[in-house]
Amino acid sequence: METAPVRVLGLDPGSQRTGYGLVQAGPRGRAVFVAAGVISAPASLAPPWRLRKIHQELCQVIERRQPLEMAVEGVFAAQNARTAIMLGQARGVALLAAAQAGLEVFEYSPAAVKKALTGVGRADKEQVQRMVRVVLGVEEPLGLDASDALAIAICHLQGRALRREGMR
Repeated sequence: METAPVRVLGLDPGSQRTGYGLVQAGPRGRAVFVAAGVISAPASLAPPWRLRKIHQELCQVIERRQPLEMAVEGVFAAQNARTAIMLGQARGVALLAAAQAGLEVFEYSPAAVKKALTGVGRADKEQVQRMVRVVLGVEEPLGLDASDALAIAICHLQGRALRREGMR
C-alpha cells in the first residue's frame, strides 16, 4: 500500500527547450499541480554543451522535487533527420537522468496524451494547454513546453489510476 502520494515528472524533451511539469495524485486520484518550467539550452551552445546543460538542470529538478516516476513523450517521426537526431539526444540525456535517480520511466505517444486531455488525438497545442490549466486549476499562463510536459504527467496519472482500478 502506498503511503505517500505519487509524484510524476512529465517531460517534453527538446534540444533547445525541454519542458518539465510535476503533478501529484491528490484526492480521488485527481492531478494536483506541483511545479512546471523550461530548461533552456541556447542554440549558440555547441550540442554537447546543450545536452550537458539539459542533463544537469534536469538532475537538479529531480533532486529538488523528488518525483517517483517520469513520463515522457514517445519517439515520433520527424520530417527533418537532423531535428530527429537532436531530439533523440535530448531525450537520451533525460532518460539517463531518470535512470541515475532510479525513476521508473513511462512513454506515451503524442496522440495518447492529447486524447487523454482533450478527448481528441489530433488536438492542437493551445487546446492541450487550455485543458491542462482547467484540469490542474492553474490560472497563471503556462508556456507550451511546460504545458505539454504537464499534459504527459496528467496522462500518466490517469493511466496509472485506471491500471490500479483494473487490479482490484
